[in-house]
Amino acid sequence: MVSDKAVTAVRSSVVVDAPIDRAFLVFTKDIGNWWPPEHHILEAKLVDIVFEPRPGGNIYDRGEDGSECRWARVLAYEPPHRVVFTWDISLQWELEPDPAKTSEVEVRFISEGPDRTRVELEHRAIERHGDGWEQIRNAVGSADRWDRGPCAPSLTCSIRPLLSSLR
Repeated sequence: MVSDKAVTAVRSSVVVDAPIDRAFLVFTKDIGNWWPPEHHILEAKLVDIVFEPRPGGNIYDRGEDGSECRWARVLAYEPPHRVVFTWDISLQWELEPDPAKTSEVEVRFISEGPDRTRVELEHRAIERHGDGWEQIRNAVGSADRWDRGPCAPSLTCSIRPLLSSLR
């Protein structure tokens, strides 16, 4: 049970020096170029990450042996302003087959000028992961989540390579 005072969402934002269209495309279409290759749950070596750009699409990893791991479902795809997807990874960093036990990630892109975009990320409904959900909240919500090196697989921890790919 989650108390009324428990924080069950993590919110972060960062301003990038890129036009809104570019920031959105790098986050979605080019996810395989910035996502840290060690942050996957395939048994095989990761060769690609695919983002299917439509509601009902998936985000999935592809291994060198041809295996695939579909770890997210795209719920909303509104270029260049917003994307929402599920986080179908359990507390044990395995695929979670029960949609009722998955959280959601919403990423908003707000133009702050022709070459500047604010990227806002909210990872919400984390309590759906069940007992121990706080470990996901703590992993994605730590104070150094935007700039740290190796860490548990999380979107907010992956922001440094994303920013590098916008340059």
